[in-house]
Amino acid sequence: MTPDDLRAIMEYLSARVQLLDSDGSEARIGFSAPTLDDMSAAGLDPDGSARLLAVEWFDEMVDDIVETPEMCEPDDAPEEILGYARDVIGEYIRKRFPLEG
Repeated sequence: MTPDDLRAIMEYLSARVQLLDSDGSEARIGFSAPTLDDMSAAGLDPDGSARLLAVEWFDEMVDDIVETPEMCEPDDAPEEILGYARDVIGEYIRKRFPLEG
């Protein structure tokens, strides 16, 4: 897997982080976890995608994405919170996921 392949995977995952309808009190974040078939259909590196989906910390990353609003200030704009949630993906992957398996 090349650095460009990894960047493409990170961008793909980031796009799956969405701002959900809020109840008016705080923003809510959702993440639609992909399958290997989803990632393959998107043209992503199949080996890198399979390795990433199998890491032991993937569920922890998803939890941190969804819980992002709890870590934000009450006056943070929903779009700002969405950006923070998307940043979680890059932070996890850059620190924990090597290009080579």
